[in-house]
Amino acid sequence: MYKCCLFDLDGTLINTIHSLAYSISLTMEHFGYGPIDVAHTKKFVGDGFKKLVERALIYSGDDELTHFREALAFYEKTFEKNCLYMVEPYEGMPELLQFLKDKGIKIGVLTNKGHERAVECVEAVFGRGFFDLIIGEGNGVKCKPDPSGAFMAADHFHANPSQCLYFGDTNTDMKTGINAGMDTVAVTWGFRDRAELEAFQPKYIISNPSEIQHVFV
Repeated sequence: MYKCCLFDLDGTLINTIHSLAYSISLTMEHFGYGPIDVAHTKKFVGDGFKKLVERALIYSGDDELTHFREALAFYEKTFEKNCLYMVEPYEGMPELLQFLKDKGIKIGVLTNKGHERAVECVEAVFGRGFFDLIIGEGNGVKCKPDPSGAFMAADHFHANPSQCLYFGDTNTDMKTGINAGMDTVAVTWGFRDRAELEAFQPKYIISNPSEIQHVFV
């Protein structure tokens, strides 16, 4: 029986693609490039904001990453102002989370978003204290798919990794679960397609949050 559930944030719990696309577009435009559309933003996110900026610059033609450091600083400031732009939970996710809490299952967030912005987004959408734990990048926590954050969460909940179920929408998330020895739930409503997720043989693949509830009945 699972004791806790860990969730990726962007593309799993909440739809943040518009805030990400808007912020990276403003950044690229500041350096003389064109905006980045939602479709390409979906391909560029998932591995932390540094990789997002790097991929956007290369896509825009800055193969040598001559603006990388300046673009990182500009993006951080821009995203800080716009991290809640058009952000909303995915349909059915609040109900699943409450279902898990009612079952006594601990719930946590493990994301490659910077910790401060992660806390801001989670609390704005779900309320302060709703989640038992939020872990974002920073303060010594390495980016996924490094399993250190997942291990930290399991320790926090006094659970073995095998007692934790990890939800995510990207290959990075599936790798994180595998690296941590956790069963994974691939969600198809996020930023990657089903085929990419299936390649990592997740324990479960769901297209609606309610489809996982039977595991806890």
